[in-house]
Formats: sequence, structure tokens, C-alpha cells
Amino acid sequence: MRVMVLFDLPVVTPENKRNYVRFRKFLIKSGFIMMQESVYTKLAPNPSVASAIVDNVRKNKPPEGLVQMMTITEKQYSKIEFVVGSGKKKILESDERLVII
Repeated sequence: MRVMVLFDLPVVTPENKRNYVRFRKFLIKSGFIMMQESVYTKLAPNPSVASAIVDNVRKNKPPEGLVQMMTITEKQYSKIEFVVGSGKKKILESDERLVII
């Protein structure tokens, strides 16, 4: 599963800019990967983890602006069509896990 966060935050005042930076840094520290500006995704191994991710984003939302979230399956995510441009492959985006004991 993937949790997708889409946001449009005001950056008019210095306080707005601080809130924008805090929210963006929160997403990155939480493991979200930027798909494009203001669109971030995070891999979730199952629906209960996805629900916890959504709750965590709600707790750290900025006071103003628009923040939307959507949970989609990997099958749905894989059907994203690139009309112009291409995806970035710098980061491994897979649900495969390596466990060394």
C-alpha cells in the first residue's frame, strides 16, 4: 500500500513559511518520498500501518492550508501513467525487505 499526501500551503508570511518547512521536513523524516512538488508518498506494508501513518500526518498537520491524503494499493500505484517526463529511480521504492539477523 501507499499513503499519498498532497498539500498546498500558504507561504505569504514568515510564520507560513516556517509551517511549510516544518511540515515538509516532518514528511521527509517520517520516510515519505517526494513524487513532485507538494506530493509525497510512503510505502506501508499493510492497512493498519497505513492507518497509523495517516494518523501521524493528521497530528503534525500545519494550522493553515490544504492537506489531502489518499491510501492506494501497490497495483493502483504501479498504474500511474507518465504523460510527460519520467519517474526518478534514485531511491529504491519497493516493499521488499532485507533482514539480517
